[in-house]
Amino acid sequence: MTQPDLIIFDCDGVLVDSEVLSCRCLSKVLASYGIDLGLDQALDLFLGRSMTAVVEHYAALGRPIPEQFSAELTAGVRAAFTSALCPIEGVSSVLEGLQIPHCVASSSDVDRVSLSLSLTGLAQHFDNRLYTSQMVERGKPAPDLFFYAAERMQADPRRTLVIEDSISGVTAATINRATAKRFFVRRGPIVCSGEWRIFGERIGRI
Repeated sequence: MTQPDLIIFDCDGVLVDSEVLSCRCLSKVLASYGIDLGLDQALDLFLGRSMTAVVEHYAALGRPIPEQFSAELTAGVRAAFTSALCPIEGVSSVLEGLQIPHCVASSSDVDRVSLSLSLTGLAQHFDNRLYTSQMVERGKPAPDLFFYAAERMQADPRRTLVIEDSISGVTAATINRATAKRFFVRRGPIVCSGEWRIFGERIGRI
């Protein structure tokens, strides 16, 4: 692939530095239901997963989550994001120089993605090109969301570059036959997949 036809960005942990904030909120809400989930556990179990995945996980363990879970978690995350959410360092410069079609595909719901991008000044780079797990039958690690995003963007999944930071997202992209590799937020440059990487303001062949 000399140049991808489409770049799909995950949101949490790739565009915005939200994962610790949101997982702290998750731990706090679950604690109010008598469920002990530490921050490290939350990151290991639910990084890149949807709220539905959380509910299904505990239902399978015989610990049903109350109906108000979604509303309480959403309110907590909104408050945390409003006070502390920041973009990933350097990502704004990358997006400003990006000439390849691009979009967001996230396990978060549309309202949360829109809020995250608005609070961090990144919304202008994506307009309405936001695709979430609400729009497909199966979220990550199933490949449905990436297929859906590529279809909506009129791109061939085989010529699509996915930038992800979670195991579930990388799994989904790999099944999707889009190239993908883990994105390490705090371990050096912004690295994306296969033959390609983003470093500073460049997209180039490795």
